[in-house]
Amino acid sequence: MIAPRLTFVLGGARSGKSRYAEELVAAEPAPWCYIATAQAFDDEMRARIAEHRSRRDARWQTSEAPLGLPGALAAAAGPVLVDCLTLWLTNLMLGEHPLAPAFDRLEAAIAAASGPVVMVSNEVGLSIVPDNALARAFRDDQGRLNQRVARLADRVIFMVAGLPMVVK
Repeated sequence: MIAPRLTFVLGGARSGKSRYAEELVAAEPAPWCYIATAQAFDDEMRARIAEHRSRRDARWQTSEAPLGLPGALAAAAGPVLVDCLTLWLTNLMLGEHPLAPAFDRLEAAIAAASGPVVMVSNEVGLSIVPDNALARAFRDDQGRLNQRVARLADRVIFMVAGLPMVVK
């Protein structure tokens, strides 16, 4: 089976997004590229990162890209997993980086990718309206980013309780 050029895996927290995305990429010939956007600012996040790392063996080549996701994607070869767009957006917003040009650069990098790409993101719009402006802006911008990536994707998977639901 030939992998889609771009697969977009969405879901809520602890829905199984990352594990499922890893399985999709690992179905392709190695080596695989893992582009990580997380930053370890506290012990809880360090533990989450360690959990993700523990699932990857030497066939995975990891690129840390908390802000430089488009460049890391452009430099990657072979099957690529981007985990995740939600943390990338968080990093951009907290660093007060302009979002529109960053989103445009990401779209260009996706279009130029040399192999299959699997991108992970959180669906954050299914909950209550946040009580502060930053949280509302984040929710709205995450929704806009998710829409842009979903529009480009050949396949969109929504994860619910560890189960993949094909959306597109």
